[in-house]
Amino acid sequence: MVTADEIRAIGIFSRLDESACERLARVAADVSLVPGEYAAEEGAQRALFAVLAGRIEATRNVDGIDRVLGERLPGDIFGEVPISLGTVFPVGFRAAERTRVMRIEPQDYHAVASLAPEVAEEVGKLASHRMSGTRGLQGIAADPAPPRATVVGRRLDGACSELRRFLDRNQIHFTWLKPDEPDAAEMWGDTLPADADLPVIRVVGGKTVVRPRLRRVAELLGLETEPAAAEYDTVIVGAGPAGLAAAVYGASEGLRTIVVEREAPGGQAGTSSKIENYLGFPSGVSGDELASRALQQAVRHGAEILVTREITRIDATARQVHLDGGDVLRGRTIILACGVSWRRLAIEGFDRLVGKGISYGAARSEALNVHGLDVHIVGAGNSAGQSAMFFSTHARSVTILCRGDSLEKSMSSYLINQLKTRPNIEVLTRTQVSAAHGETALEAIDATNADTGTTTRIACGGLFIFIGADAETEWLPPEIALDSRGYVLTGPDVSASAHWELERDPYLLETSVPGIFASGDIRFSPVKRVAAAVGEGSMAIAFVHQYLREAEPAAAVASPLA
Repeated sequence: MVTADEIRAIGIFSRLDESACERLARVAADVSLVPGEYAAEEGAQRALFAVLAGRIEATRNVDGIDRVLGERLPGDIFGEVPISLGTVFPVGFRAAERTRVMRIEPQDYHAVASLAPEVAEEVGKLASHRMSGTRGLQGIAADPAPPRATVVGRRLDGACSELRRFLDRNQIHFTWLKPDEPDAAEMWGDTLPADADLPVIRVVGGKTVVRPRLRRVAELLGLETEPAAAEYDTVIVGAGPAGLAAAVYGASEGLRTIVVEREAPGGQAGTSSKIENYLGFPSGVSGDELASRALQQAVRHGAEILVTREITRIDATARQVHLDGGDVLRGRTIILACGVSWRRLAIEGFDRLVGKGISYGAARSEALNVHGLDVHIVGAGNSAGQSAMFFSTHARSVTILCRGDSLEKSMSSYLINQLKTRPNIEVLTRTQVSAAHGETALEAIDATNADTGTTTRIACGGLFIFIGADAETEWLPPEIALDSRGYVLTGPDVSASAHWELERDPYLLETSVPGIFASGDIRFSPVKRVAAAVGEGSMAIAFVHQYLREAEPAAAVASPLA
């Protein structure tokens, strides 16, 4: 419990009278922190803190790495900026050693400040000081994170697009140089690589690699690609919303947890430019931001996240997960959270132009590619609508091609209303793409109207496709029961399919193999939402605990008498 004497030892509270100190002592929370534990994370809600003992570091997350900006010692306060401006914490504050702080809620701070205006004045001055100058928040905002890599590649080169997408989705800050830009050679610092070598990546302080494989890029940048152990309490397949939620809950609850992801965290949701109906984000949140926050949580709790690793097969009997390269992981339990893949259009010219103007899904990083161009979007769901809204702030025009009579059947009403407010967004109903044209990159598309049969060739600077998704589960062992479309059966659906052999009923998210669970879009379920995937990922861990308790050997039987 914080005492009045301890409050008086805090600089800004030193002139408070006895009754004010006693009042604060009654409401201040006494918080003990272990090294690495956060008193307030970046983006946390406002409150005022004071250091009573130990040391606090101010940190900012850059490319998944916490950068230390400063420190607070006993007698110092932090949180003066959010408490003064009514904002969230612009940086995080974590314990550098065993530390004790007190936390004052906004209403309690303002109650004291109303009786002692000099406190509010001192806190306001300190907030102003923290914000100004090269070492303040303004300086931090003006000083962008240094790039960790430089990429040289052409805008509509498929390999370059894949590399840039990989870096973006793994939250790696990089500089992209296009060979035809006048200052590209100067920024590269040498003669530009030959066209035949593109794309090229140079890791800051490291090596330069031509036409790199993504695994090699991950290794150069220090991303995890190798498991630290051979056995885990739970092996999670896929790092989409369901997989990351399972990782957060599993690791935080003491399970040795590893996630295996073939590309980058975020899954299909990570390519969403903006999710407006996710609970807790009143202004919406991009898919990559949501994935970044979840990834930081999972890593902070101790989960291992492997990227660029493919799973070649699962041995359902031994619960072994075989990775490309020969690594084998054994999991006491396995959670399948590998999501689904965008459905492909089987249309003339499409395959050779993917990554060269045609994309399945669309991340926020695609904005630079379409600036000032005419963009077309195929699809009538929320993902298509969200992308149209995002691209409308960068592209000259955005046209949604919808094969149905209207958007109302498949898109949320709030999105339809938003689309109507953008003058550069057009919706063409009863229209489908019938062909794509371009020698080395997309130049035009053919759009066919279903009512008239008329086909029109349209110049196109970028085509983004959102026509649903399919489960890719052919690689799963035959012991795991699937429905007719390849989705994994769980719980009651397993019981109904006669694939269950134990006396007990399968848990709600348990597959036909005891101890192997499924969550998110890969699971047979009518609900396909980000929030549902997150809920199922966390729920899967609850069932993992139940399964592990059940699987523990029975209590030892007393030794027989001699």
